Amino acid sequence: MTSINDDANLLLGVSASVAAYKAAEIARLLVKRGVRVQVVMTRRARRFLGAETLSAITSNPVLSDLFGAGPGELHVTLAARAQRMLIAPATADTLARLAWGRADDLLTATALCFNGPLAVAPAMHPRMWSHPATERNAALLRARSVELLGPAHGLVASGDIGVGRLLEPEEIVERVLAGPKRDLIGRRLIVSAGPTIEDIDPVRFVSNRSTGKMGFAIAAQAARRGAQVDLVTGPVALETPNAVRRHDVRSALQMLESLNSCLLQPADALVMTAAVGDFRPKELHTEKLKRAGDFDLSLIENPDLIATLAASTAARGVLKIAFALETGSDAGIIQRARQKLERKGVDLVVANRADEALATDANRAHLVSRADVRSLPSMSKFALADTLLDWARERWHSAAP
Repeated sequence: MTSINDDANLLLGVSASVAAYKAAEIARLLVKRGVRVQVVMTRRARRFLGAETLSAITSNPVLSDLFGAGPGELHVTLAARAQRMLIAPATADTLARLAWGRADDLLTATALCFNGPLAVAPAMHPRMWSHPATERNAALLRARSVELLGPAHGLVASGDIGVGRLLEPEEIVERVLAGPKRDLIGRRLIVSAGPTIEDIDPVRFVSNRSTGKMGFAIAAQAARRGAQVDLVTGPVALETPNAVRRHDVRSALQMLESLNSCLLQPADALVMTAAVGDFRPKELHTEKLKRAGDFDLSLIENPDLIATLAASTAARGVLKIAFALETGSDAGIIQRARQKLERKGVDLVVANRADEALATDANRAHLVSRADVRSLPSMSKFALADTLLDWARERWHSAAP
């Protein structure tokens, strides 16, 4: 029979990822910071890291058996005694079981019973992280206020490069001990996302390849940090972030109307990530066009949404951030971003490459303002979202009297 430490105040869950060896360093850093750690490992995680190592670091037995320690229900006892819970690394399977309320081992049963702050640090191959099933599971967890730490962009065990790498132990520990940021309470953001669709007839339309992931990441992170968020989005297959008010539109004109409506109430920032169509068909056909040889499609120009909104009275005093999706060299992208900054009348242009941003979970961007250019390394879209929100927060603070 295994005894458990009544004083342990952080539960560290370890699942069966190749990155499980980093759990030892996470535990060591937590103990060094004065945290009393109780480790719960899945049975398969023991194939990657010996329980004895974690036991020696934490001075506590490592638990894996749902029915193996003392009287009563172990998962209930563990959940009741802990103040915080961290699962690092968390595999794709662990995310799925957490998202769908499974409780078929000690780790997931304890997580389901735990009512305190839960943080999860995913680690898996990039193709697993970007799979629609994993994306949905991650969205479900975020909607329940589970804090997802990463994953990061980088080299994974297979030798491939992408988003799926476990965050470094130091960053995980710092973020867990700091707790979720709530530094945007009292702020209101309006975010546009996704593509616009311009109909040709009841069947056909003109659009683009935007998935909306960047805008949804910004909306999700802003809401997590305490902001009130209105998200105006074109047609996308993404879950609405928790505590975000969503407005679904289809065309560029509908998006402009919705954004103008959102600006009727005071706002602190307008963040335009949407890939708005530059043109729309000159004529909308009410009947499906029949095949009849060559067909010429006449297009007319849509309004420039960000320039129109930036020049409006309603946007006066609102921090305005535009995205510029470009092709070509970094130098050319930055130059065009500077031109766009002046032409559109915005405070910041986030310039990125189409081949690095579309339909991916990562992004590499240049933040171009009137003061400077900040070139960022490739990072997850959620990490980039937090970087942009940090930039906005600094601007608000520097402008405060």
